[in-house]
Amino acid sequence: MVNISKLKQLREETGISFSLCKKALEETKNNVEEAKKKLQEWGIEKASEKSSRITSQGGIFSYVHHNKKIASLVELQSETDFVSGNAEFQKLGVEIAMQVATFRAADVEELMKQEYIRDAGKTIEQLVKDAVLKFGENIKVSRIARWQLGE
Repeated sequence: MVNISKLKQLREETGISFSLCKKALEETKNNVEEAKKKLQEWGIEKASEKSSRITSQGGIFSYVHHNKKIASLVELQSETDFVSGNAEFQKLGVEIAMQVATFRAADVEELMKQEYIRDAGKTIEQLVKDAVLKFGENIKVSRIARWQLGE
């Protein structure tokens, strides 16, 4: 039987659906940390399954550093406008734009391999895969741009 408080905790910490959180807790005998690992494994599998699906919606996100000397733009795509309008999707776009402004990347491929600025244990690729699991549809970073004053 799943511990309800652990289910709530896992849901709050991951943002993943109750049903997947419940399944992960069942398989790990209510061990929250093991359930997170299980969800991460499933996320990788789900992302692979969804990676060929067309992403024709999304948004363009910007970040301007507080000193006004560095700025970035990121095009983040999703399958539907329902997901692209979601506040968490919007936050993801801004987070990736901040990453692009902070750490120079030659292209999207290089960006995806970078450690996430807010969690060194996670890459940008993993951050996006987590979003794929959370939203249930393909999400991808399609273009990036970075400007620095005087360059």
